[in-house]
Amino acid sequence: MVEYDVIVAGAGVSGATAAAMAGKLGKKVLLIDRNSEMEPGKKTVWGWVCGDAVAKSHITYVQKNLGNTFSSEALGLAVDGVVALSPDLGYKLPFDGEGYSLERPLFGKALFDEAIKNGAEFKGKFSVEGPIIEDNKVRGVFGKNEKGEEEKIRGKVTIDALGIASLLRRKLPENPYIDKEIDYEDLELTGRFIYKTEDSFDDPKYYDKKNALIHLNQQMAPGGYGWVFPKTEGRVNVGLGVQHKSLELRNKKFGANDNLKSLIEKYVKWNPLFKNYKLDNTSRNGEGYWSVSVRRQMEGMVYPGYIGVGDSMASANPLSAGGIGPALIGGILAGRAASKAVESGDTSLEGLWDYNLDYVKQYGKSMAGMEVFRIFLQSMNNQDIDYGMKSFITYEEAVEITYGRIPELSLTKKVSKLVRGVGALRTFKDLVWTTQKMKELNAIYADYPRSPKEFPEFKKKVVSIINEAKSRMPSSPV
Repeated sequence: MVEYDVIVAGAGVSGATAAAMAGKLGKKVLLIDRNSEMEPGKKTVWGWVCGDAVAKSHITYVQKNLGNTFSSEALGLAVDGVVALSPDLGYKLPFDGEGYSLERPLFGKALFDEAIKNGAEFKGKFSVEGPIIEDNKVRGVFGKNEKGEEEKIRGKVTIDALGIASLLRRKLPENPYIDKEIDYEDLELTGRFIYKTEDSFDDPKYYDKKNALIHLNQQMAPGGYGWVFPKTEGRVNVGLGVQHKSLELRNKKFGANDNLKSLIEKYVKWNPLFKNYKLDNTSRNGEGYWSVSVRRQMEGMVYPGYIGVGDSMASANPLSAGGIGPALIGGILAGRAASKAVESGDTSLEGLWDYNLDYVKQYGKSMAGMEVFRIFLQSMNNQDIDYGMKSFITYEEAVEITYGRIPELSLTKKVSKLVRGVGALRTFKDLVWTTQKMKELNAIYADYPRSPKEFPEFKKKVVSIINEAKSRMPSSPV
C-alpha cells in the first residue's frame, strides 16, 4: 500500500493551501475532497457558501510564502475596509482594513491549481469517514471512493481541513488537546445570496462600493449581524448570521416564528438597495446556508500524526466570523509543520507541537479575547449598542479592539458620558470588564505552553475566563 508523507483531507481554502505548501517543500502529498477537480472545496450543493471577504494582508502572506499571485478575476473587488453600523445607522466603526471581496469559486480553484502545480496528487469524490488509528496515533484516513467502496489511505501526517463538522476531529480518541465538538452557542447560522443590483444606488448606510458594510441589529440579526459586501459588475454578497439562542429569545419576546431564511428575506426588503435585483447563480453559487464557529480556535490543534486547520479547528474570527484569512495562514503553517515532522521522522504530539505555537503567534493570539468581546456584544440590545457606539468607544479604540489590541478604558475617563442611567452604567461596566479579560487572555496566549505537559493548566485558565464571560453576560438581544 502506498504511504504518503502528507494527506490533506478537504480541498477548501485551508486544505488547498496546506497541500500547496507541503508540495512546495518536496513532500509526497495527497489532497482529498468529496468534490471533483472542477469544484474543489465546494461546501454543499449550494456552492461555496461564504461572505467572500478577506484582508489584503492575508493575501500578501500567501504570496510571500507560496510565490503565488492570484489573478485579478479571482481576487474580485478591492475594498477599503469593513465598516460596522449601529442599529439606528447613526454611527460607524471600523472592523477591518483593506481587503478584497473575492470571487470565491475562482479563488478556491487558484489555490487548488497551486497545490497541483507543486506536485500534490488529487483524489476527488472521496468521502472521508474517519481517521485510521494505530497505537494511539493517526496513520491516515478511511472512507468511501466514488464507487462507494471502502478504502483506506495511509500517511505519515494527516492534515484535517474538512471543516466545522469534520469527522476526523470528531472521531479522534479522547484527548485533552482538541475539543471534538463545538458548543451550539458558539455557532452562527448563516445564509447569503449573491444578487445583481442597480449600479445607480448610492447610500453608504445601506451600500458602499468601496467598503464592506456590517449592520448590527439584534432584531434583524439576533446574536449576529447582516452584511452587504460589494462585488464586481454591480453584484452584492448579502447575508445574515444569527445565534440560535438569541433567535429563540427574540422570537419569544415578539411572539414571532422567524427562522434564518425569513430573517434574510426581511433584511433584503429593509435595504432600499434591493428594489430591483436578481439572483446571480454563476457556478450554482448564488444562494447558500451554512454554520460558522464564532469561538476562539481550539486551544490545541495537534494530535499524534494529526494537524487540524481552518474551520475544522474553529479558526474563524469570533468577532467578524471571517474564516478565509485564518484558513490561509493556518494552511501555510500546517503544510510547513507537517513537512518538518516528516523530515525529522517525529510525527508525535511533541514533534507537531510547534504548529500550535506558530499559529498562535501569527494569528490566534488575540482570538480568545475577541470571543469575550463577541459575548459582550450579544448581551446588548439595540438601544444599548446605539448608545455604546455613540458614547463608549471612540474610532481609535474600535480600531484597537478589532485588531486584537486592547485600549485603556476606565469608568473615571468616560463616566461623564453616562447620561442614560443604570442600564448604561451596567453596560459600560461590562465593557470595562470585557477589555480587562481580553487583556488577561492575550497575556495567557503570549505565554502559550512550549510542551504538551504544560497545556492542561493553560486550557483551564482560558476556559475559566470564557465561561465567566458567558455567565456574567448572557445573550440578551431584546
